[in-house]
Amino acid sequence: MNEGVYNCGIEAARADELVSAARTSLGDTLRSLVYFTPGAYDVLYVRSDLYEDRETAYRAKAELVDMERVGFAEMPVRSSIARRGRRSELGDYEFTVRFHEEGFVVRVIRGYCGVLLTVDRMDVEAFEDAVTAIRAILAETTH
Repeated sequence: MNEGVYNCGIEAARADELVSAARTSLGDTLRSLVYFTPGAYDVLYVRSDLYEDRETAYRAKAELVDMERVGFAEMPVRSSIARRGRRSELGDYEFTVRFHEEGFVVRVIRGYCGVLLTVDRMDVEAFEDAVTAIRAILAETTH
């Protein structure tokens, strides 16, 4: 989608890995993949039937990214609560799935980088494979 030029500074090979991991796990149900940091974002993949051009896709994802950046502050708090509360068996926070009428938004954050996936309606358990692969790739990304 970006022809190798990224606002977030992600390397083209890493961007390709993220898209490949999501497409392998989610197939044609994957609508879009957005890589984001606290200050920037890049649309790495958009299914061809969704937007007429790159700029339209970027504009469409801006508000979603702004809302999901709260995860950078939320993630450590959720993990801390899970460890010290009566429900400590929950463990650390891993990812968020938001259910919408026609699909899902999945947020995965590791350190100071994250990925948003938009996906058609499907079996929720299928997200686990995608998230596991994306988290491994994000762990290798330095920011």
